[in-house]
Amino acid sequence: MGRSRSSVTHGAALMLLFITCRECTGFTVDPPEDLVIFDPGHLGHLEIRWSPPARLINKTECPKHYQLEYFSTYKGGWTAIRTPGRSYSAQFDLMKDIRVKVFTLLSGPCTNGTMVKSKSYTELVQKPLSTGVEGTRVKDFICVFHKMENMECKWGRSAKMPATSQQNLYFWHKQLEHAEECPEYIISGGVRIGCNFTGKVLPDFTDINFCINGSSAEGALKPTFISLQIQNHVKPGATEKLYLRTAPDTQLELHWECPVGSVPEHCLEWEVEHSQEGPDGKIASQQILTQQKSLTLPLIHDDERNCFRVRSQLHKYCVDKSYWSEWSRPNCYPEMKEVTPEPEWDMVRVYVYIAVAITAMLVLSLCLGTMIKVRSSRPEKKQDPLHTTLLVRNSVLRKAEA
Repeated sequence: MGRSRSSVTHGAALMLLFITCRECTGFTVDPPEDLVIFDPGHLGHLEIRWSPPARLINKTECPKHYQLEYFSTYKGGWTAIRTPGRSYSAQFDLMKDIRVKVFTLLSGPCTNGTMVKSKSYTELVQKPLSTGVEGTRVKDFICVFHKMENMECKWGRSAKMPATSQQNLYFWHKQLEHAEECPEYIISGGVRIGCNFTGKVLPDFTDINFCINGSSAEGALKPTFISLQIQNHVKPGATEKLYLRTAPDTQLELHWECPVGSVPEHCLEWEVEHSQEGPDGKIASQQILTQQKSLTLPLIHDDERNCFRVRSQLHKYCVDKSYWSEWSRPNCYPEMKEVTPEPEWDMVRVYVYIAVAITAMLVLSLCLGTMIKVRSSRPEKKQDPLHTTLLVRNSVLRKAEA
């Protein structure tokens, strides 16, 4: 208890000494001047610049530092940094207010070796641009980094978007000198709904800034600004090989292989869905999280059907967030036996055969009728007298011989 009071007393004494020394210098520090925010066209990565207070320009013997505070709309709070420089670059959401404060910090012989901070600060609040037709910003902007190989971003059109409008996507990151346009647009119904970055290398763990703007017959569209890091938007591929077998000790052993793609195996975690169907047809399901590529479960009832499927995502030790992959095809025990269906008559063919037979019979009957008509219409031939005489003679001779 005595030590605690002693520590408090000692700390209070040091604080009092600091205040006294600060007051005994009789030196006050002015805040910085000429605070400006410069936009180099990097879609939200802005440069903040300022000048030292006029009274300190010629005081080279005293080190000058600055404390910059800015409100980060992405983090939802203030960020403070101290720097000896007179400029700083930071990421901002250009669709919201930009708020910046700068203090002066002075130390050295001018302040008897103590750090003195200006009581006031220079502040700048910059409003977002108000240009563009109201209600024309895109909605539901989503980017998916498929298998860590292909980045795809899509967006939706607002209800107030003019039908004739066309949208453009631009992006920038620190490895680019200036913003670039989408390398390959995704088009549906004649309008652009997304961008495919196939073959375009985007760096991970780096802010990538996007801007979707456009034009229409009614005027320019409201621009939309987004900033993200691609490693937080990975969607692994679906697991293709899932194996299931029974072990001698009445257990089910499940194991699987990693999905195809460039996702590091050590970054994957798995969710296994286990469904049990009882004799009564009722199904009970459970989800099991694991960082292993195998799972062993007891086989309690032989008359139950057990089915499994697997999906994966990147765990929190590698990225801040991730998308789940699609489910694998289910694997069940016991397996469903495929029943070969009995052959059935192809009724279409039967109908065709019947139609052909009927047509053939009609054609044949028509042909026979025509032949009969032709024969009946021919005139009867008259018997040749010589021919008749020969026939009678031959008949008489045959009788005589007999």
